[in-house]
This record gives sequence, structure tokens and C-alpha cells, in this order.
Amino acid sequence: MTHQDLSGTLYIVSAPSGTGKTSLVNALVRDTNHLKLSISHTTRTARPKEIDGYNYHFISEAKFKQMKMAGVFMESAKVFGNYYGTSQDAVQKMLDEGHDVVLEIDWQGAEQIKERFPEAISIFILPPSIQALKDRLETRGQDSTEVINNRMTKAIAELKHHHKADFLVINDEFEEALKSLKAIVKANRMTTAKQQIINRRLIESLISEA
Repeated sequence: MTHQDLSGTLYIVSAPSGTGKTSLVNALVRDTNHLKLSISHTTRTARPKEIDGYNYHFISEAKFKQMKMAGVFMESAKVFGNYYGTSQDAVQKMLDEGHDVVLEIDWQGAEQIKERFPEAISIFILPPSIQALKDRLETRGQDSTEVINNRMTKAIAELKHHHKADFLVINDEFEEALKSLKAIVKANRMTTAKQQIINRRLIESLISEA
């Protein structure tokens, strides 16, 4: 995948666990035309109500390593003892079809993508406070105290990478944070370069009449 191949825009959304990243990204994709979510591969066990092929592609560690060796992933990382990876072919197919694509990945994956594809737009979601982050992790009721404490330690470390993102969104009020994400996508689509593609025929007709 080369820079010239990107017909759609690649968005990278990362945030510490418990920041509300998944809910925000799902709402953004639901409400935004021509925006697709890349489904990552992971070796972790599916949580209650998660569906294989919809939330993640759940695979074995052996399968993951085989795919990584074969060069399937455009980025991959190990998080909390589990592997995560993004299929390059799947993302390229959506971009070639003219869709914008959003990757919901951790900061390690975000840095890999930005290094290879600097034109990708990276967004980091921040919690309104450390206490709010801890409260959200506890409210989910999915993890033990030990796991929550481990996630908090990692979250604080991850927050130090926020400055590398192109945009920062604070998820204090969900709807306001969602509006901010939508504004980023809309503003990018209004650039001259994008509009010359989207409204090519109109622009050509206007110029020909001038």
C-alpha cells in the first residue's frame, strides 16, 4: 500500500482502556456515511455479547503468528498478554472503494501506522480525569480489582503518548465528544484536495463556464 493508493482517508483512534473509545467509534461509524470500521484480529477471548467477525476476528495465537509472518498485518501489538493486528488487504479494499476507514487501535499500533502512512489522521481520546477513568473501569464490572489496577497503571503510561496524535478529544460528555469526532471527519472532507475528488464534475463544469 503506497501513499498514492489511498483514495479514502485512514483515521486512527487510540485511547487508554476505559476511556470510551469503542462506544465513540461505533457511534461515529453508525452516524457517518462512507466511514467503515476496520475489524482487528485478536488472540484474546471474546467477551459476553461480542461476535466473531463483528467486534473482532478471534483467532488462536498460533494462527496470529502465522499471519504476522506472512505479512498480513499493517500493524500489530501485544496488549495485556494478547495480540492484536490489522489486516492490510481488508483496509486497502475499503479505501480503494472510496470509503474512509477508522482503526480503533492502541498507541503502539497508531505509531506504526503513522510511521508508514503519515497522511493518516490520528486521534487520541482523553478521559476527563484519572478518577473518571477508574470509575468507568469499575462500572463495567468485567474485571477483577487486580486487572483494573493493572489497566490503570498501563493507562497512565499510555496517556504520555497523547502528544503524538493529530487531534485530541476529551470524553467527558459522550455526545460532545462524538460531535468533536464528527467535526474532524467533516473538516477533512472539506479540504480542497478532497473536494476536487468528491465534486470533480461540478468543479470541471464551473471552470469550463468561467
